[in-house]
Amino acid sequence: METLLQLFWLFLKVNLLSTSGPASVGLLHTEAVGTIMSEAQFIQAVGLSSVLPGSDALQLAMFVGYAASGVPGALVALLGSILPPTLLMFGVVSVLHRLQREAWVSRFVEGLTPAVAILMLFVAWKVLTGSNEGIINWQMVMLSGASLIALVLKAPAPLVLLAAGLLGIFIF
Repeated sequence: METLLQLFWLFLKVNLLSTSGPASVGLLHTEAVGTIMSEAQFIQAVGLSSVLPGSDALQLAMFVGYAASGVPGALVALLGSILPPTLLMFGVVSVLHRLQREAWVSRFVEGLTPAVAILMLFVAWKVLTGSNEGIINWQMVMLSGASLIALVLKAPAPLVLLAAGLLGIFIF
């Protein structure tokens, strides 16, 4: 039982103090090698977890937990790894759910919309003029005009993107 508590605390601490994934390997090495497993076992665990598909951090946690205490150790290590981000996400969702009903949030979003629109226009202008050394030709104007008309007529965005991409291939 003491080994399981030690595993849980180890992975809880590693996932609270790092961003998980490859960033947690160094901290996990410092904490696990010598107390739970040997250096050779840890190298084997890192190699195996990076080869298998899926999350490296969760596979590494299960490998270390299994090496320390079998299947119960793997489950406890997995629980210690997924508990911090899960609780954090539940907290963020509950705060956002409460803020969703606030009037100032909707006013903030309404005020942010014109700024985002201007930012998108600025980026589009930079892309448009940057690709041709500042020269705008009739093909660009026609393609952007057709896209604007499709937007006004509320055409499906994926269809507009596909059509604009295909036309761009043939025109340019």
